[in-house]
Amino acid sequence: MKLSVIVPCYNVKDYLEMCVTSIVNAQVDNMEIILVNDGSKDNTLDIAKSLEEKYPKLIRVVNKQNGGLSSARNEGLKFAQGEYVSFIDSDDTIDIIMYKDMITKADSGNYDIVVCNERRIFDDHNQLVESGLTADCNNKDDVKKIMPYIYPAACNKIYKRELFNDIKFKEGIWYEDVEFIYRLLPKVNSIGKVDGYTYNYYQRSGSITYTYNDKLYDLPNNLNSVVKYYKDNNLFDEYHDEIEYVYVRYLYATFIKRLAKMKNKEEFNKGVKYVINEVKTNFPNYKSNKYITGKKGVYLKHFSPFVSKLIYMLEKNKKN
Repeated sequence: MKLSVIVPCYNVKDYLEMCVTSIVNAQVDNMEIILVNDGSKDNTLDIAKSLEEKYPKLIRVVNKQNGGLSSARNEGLKFAQGEYVSFIDSDDTIDIIMYKDMITKADSGNYDIVVCNERRIFDDHNQLVESGLTADCNNKDDVKKIMPYIYPAACNKIYKRELFNDIKFKEGIWYEDVEFIYRLLPKVNSIGKVDGYTYNYYQRSGSITYTYNDKLYDLPNNLNSVVKYYKDNNLFDEYHDEIEYVYVRYLYATFIKRLAKMKNKEEFNKGVKYVINEVKTNFPNYKSNKYITGKKGVYLKHFSPFVSKLIYMLEKNKKN
């Protein structure tokens, strides 16, 4: 088996067939599709079973109690037989050439991971998102250098299945991809890239990117878990600059921007105070980090409660 595609499914009756059809149409021989029904409350399971009946040699349905996205991915991994594994969210699609291009690339250099670019699809426009790699990574030093820049999504990649022998997705959290990718990268010897924008990530109104929940704080909590992981595994000194940059960038940029979109001013100010304290505690000297350069570096070095107010006003104006 060359490729196992794991598709976690939860209440996606309106999208699942579109997703699976795009995978079935991919130009890949020797592939399996594992649909993991994660305790759906609609008729997602019925649709999955009908797809299994339609493509019995290609699709396998796994049914489990609800445990969340990471739990469903981990369950799918138990059944995966492919040399490579991929994860597709059940309300997204892929271009027909995505897997063919990625498998060809993987075979050309025996890469541990192959990445592609992403197309985010909104109601009224598309946004092209780069993988973060400008070239192939042919050794561990190359992989280390791209850690601050790689797009830490699980779904625009294929992985050698053996990478999951001792690492799984952390369950019960949001923003699990960030936590997973940065635990995985020290185990990776090489990453290949393909140039197409072939993963289609649909931006729906109910997604966690646009809905406030206290689990937004899973993002800084996950980063703290990553720091602990590196320390516990004697990796922290070796990867200090890379993890420091990722930590500060996600707290002062990604977290703050999402908090500004989602919640009222009082909660926003509490969040700003929280992340400033976290950065001071974990990386008090971050301003000297070698990766903090350019316009983004200026922002990170000068982040403050005052700067955060400007961010809040900008996001508020966008909503209005």
